[in-house]
Amino acid sequence: MPYNFYAFMDRMKYIKRWSLMRSVRDENIMEHSQQVAMLAHALAIINNKVYNGNADAEKCVMYAVYHECGEVMTGDLPTPIKYFNNSIHGAYKSLEDKACDKLLEMLPEEMKEEIAVYVKPDTDSLEYKLVKAADRLAAYIKCLEEHRCGNTEFEKAKKSIEADLHSRKMPEVEYFFKTFIAAFNLTLDELEGGITD
Repeated sequence: MPYNFYAFMDRMKYIKRWSLMRSVRDENIMEHSQQVAMLAHALAIINNKVYNGNADAEKCVMYAVYHECGEVMTGDLPTPIKYFNNSIHGAYKSLEDKACDKLLEMLPEEMKEEIAVYVKPDTDSLEYKLVKAADRLAAYIKCLEEHRCGNTEFEKAKKSIEADLHSRKMPEVEYFFKTFIAAFNLTLDELEGGITD
């Protein structure tokens, strides 16, 4: 009997983000999840190595890999709608939860438990908190990319996401801002330091 879980996961590449915004470049939830995984891993390393924390970096990565998986069934609901009021947000969270349950039913029994811990993460954990911050960092980086390309559509989003990130009072996020964010505004030549072939 074939199981459909990974075929559904592969469809993440068809789910577009930022559907209400005019974008210079489309972004899908598969590439977004990879970026969030990388950023969450960075935040976990910063937590551990800079602030002597105890974040599980592997768990951060796996939470991030699966953090949008329910959207292969629900689609990506735009943020202004998702957070319009508590009732809509609660209903959408419930829908996402049911989508994740349905996806997990598409796995062989012997794999289900191992994957369920990432598809339905511990939302009280430090790792989940770091992934949520990484998710917002990815959105902020998208705003910087669009701004760099002359698209003013993302200006308001950039300001509100930056304010949200700083309001979290997370030293890992502040360290990432101070250490890495400025480079996202550089051209390739500037990133390479002017080195030519």
